[in-house]
Amino acid sequence: MKGKGIITRLVFLVSMVSLFTDVASEMLYPIMPVYLRSIGFSVILIGVLEGLAEATAGLSKGYFGQLSDRLGRRAPFIRWGYGMSALSKPLMAAFTFPWWIFLARTMDRLGKGVRTSARDALLSEEATPATKGKVFGFHRSMDTLGAAIGPMLALLFLYLYPGHYRMMFIIAVVPGLAAVCLTLLLRDKKVPAETKGRSPGFFSYFLYWKRSSRMYKQLLAGLLVFTLFNSSDAFLLLCTREKLGSDSMMIGFYVYYNMVYALASYPLGALGDKAGLRSVLILGLTMFSGVYFFFGLATSFLHFGLLFLLYGLYAASTEGISKALISNLAHPSETATAIGLFNSLSSIFALMASSLAGFLWYTFSPGTMFMVSGIGVGLVVVYLITLVIYNKPSKTRLSTL
Repeated sequence: MKGKGIITRLVFLVSMVSLFTDVASEMLYPIMPVYLRSIGFSVILIGVLEGLAEATAGLSKGYFGQLSDRLGRRAPFIRWGYGMSALSKPLMAAFTFPWWIFLARTMDRLGKGVRTSARDALLSEEATPATKGKVFGFHRSMDTLGAAIGPMLALLFLYLYPGHYRMMFIIAVVPGLAAVCLTLLLRDKKVPAETKGRSPGFFSYFLYWKRSSRMYKQLLAGLLVFTLFNSSDAFLLLCTREKLGSDSMMIGFYVYYNMVYALASYPLGALGDKAGLRSVLILGLTMFSGVYFFFGLATSFLHFGLLFLLYGLYAASTEGISKALISNLAHPSETATAIGLFNSLSSIFALMASSLAGFLWYTFSPGTMFMVSGIGVGLVVVYLITLVIYNKPSKTRLSTL
């Protein structure tokens, strides 16, 4: 079945787990800063909280990915990871002590770190190199659909019950619990005995870089430079808010972007399987470059509509595609480690990217920040076009993967 590129039961289950989890998380995303301010958090404390939470998620993705490979297990990491995130939602509303909020928020992000690399490795194992674009594309489509449904539910609830922020955290338990229940249906595949071993050191997954293939290093280098120029979407939304002067339009464009992202992920994944994953990745990064180069010049509703359309297509062309490429360049027994190292380094570079973007935004201008990002990613596109990478096991050109 998977040789024919069919979305299997396992792929569907994992995708639905991600959908329900994102519904829960994205219900809270728009109101998280407002809620934290309402219980006494300063802007500085919110920044420290989010920075710590994201650092926890980023660094733990590599460790738990390597541990998943060492133990030859995927399902337990997926169950525990989604379970921790689901449990953290009501904990955020139970008490308002700062240390308690830090604990609950960190638990949520740690859950993401526990599950992500094992989940991606499980998806990779369910596909072949010729069908990974479809598999990762379908999963990304369902995941992002949840990211679009969540904010819409939040808007509806707050329209009916303005200011009831703590109740939102309780409601978010429902889709989170649905996701956890679905993880109980997941089963591990049979893993070769040589993949089993003792627990690794927390940072030992960084050693994978030394033993990884030249092709993996070359691809990862390009993706990390791209990440350095890919600042938080908050800058896009902030610019949209300043130009159009409307909170509802800003949130509307965010939902619109996620809908485009969700609807385009599977078709573009299928295109990657047919035309080459690298070709679709380059197409996506080219769209990103164009969006950022012109974003600071946008002034009208039509301009932002076109730019967010292209931005959704960029996301659909890169997120799942990049993981499919990386999994094709890793040994099957180290897929989660390879993806985990990528995820961890991407998180570190993402923090640097937002800091750099903030510096350019406030020191020069928003337009300068967007143009620098657009030009920087344009150079990454040139690098990937000229790069010749071979998939070591089969000597298959990256451009055809």
